[in-house]
Amino acid sequence: MKVKGTQVIPLCLGMALGVPKCAVAADWYTGAVANPSADWLVAVDSSVTVTSTGSAFASTSGTFAVDGNLAQSGARVRVEGLGGRYEYKLSSNRVTVVGEQAEGSVLAGYEWIEANRAVSAYLGVSARDNSISVPDPTNAIVGTKVGVKVAVSGYAEPTRDTMVFGYASYSSAYNAFYGRAKFGYDIGGRVFVGPEVAALGDDAYRQWRTGLHVTGLKAGVFQLSASGGYLRDERQGSGAYVTLDARAQF
Repeated sequence: MKVKGTQVIPLCLGMALGVPKCAVAADWYTGAVANPSADWLVAVDSSVTVTSTGSAFASTSGTFAVDGNLAQSGARVRVEGLGGRYEYKLSSNRVTVVGEQAEGSVLAGYEWIEANRAVSAYLGVSARDNSISVPDPTNAIVGTKVGVKVAVSGYAEPTRDTMVFGYASYSSAYNAFYGRAKFGYDIGGRVFVGPEVAALGDDAYRQWRTGLHVTGLKAGVFQLSASGGYLRDERQGSGAYVTLDARAQF
């Protein structure tokens, strides 16, 4: 059915296995090692996902350091926005339904940063609006709904050449959930390559994805990640996806 190109923050898998190798903070987004003297106060993350099943979503978020900076532990405020379209066919008459979705969230939380790992937790509110082109009695997520949202994230380097990266969130608005996890091996220059998995859904659909990613590329002030692979949708069946992520810190 639909694919979120959203939330590119990691769910930490086995962060306790990290072995500190130097006294600097690890950048959970790309795996790059952050300069401890950096005074970044804001991080802007953007993501675009397109699928062969007819969906395209884009998202952006801003994470603000409330005290100190993003290279050290502290309180955070996050503002998120998401928009896109998707399509699917009604099983009764094969009519194509085109949906449009927009979502916004405001979250507060805390991030704990150590030598080669970072963990964060957020709580806030989200509002989602969903519309479809033709009536569908099987689609229960039409209209606007506000709910409580929680999210957890993290990054770790279990060994000198590996990283683990992921994200998980849940909103009571239409019971929307999203999870993404990556494992990567450093192929040189702090560029990581490896597998990723994701699961997402709400009251109307479920989708699972598995693929490969390249994380840690750089272009000017931007840190980039690209991934793609196979998806399985409850309503649409099998397909393919491509996701591009970017981060800039100020």
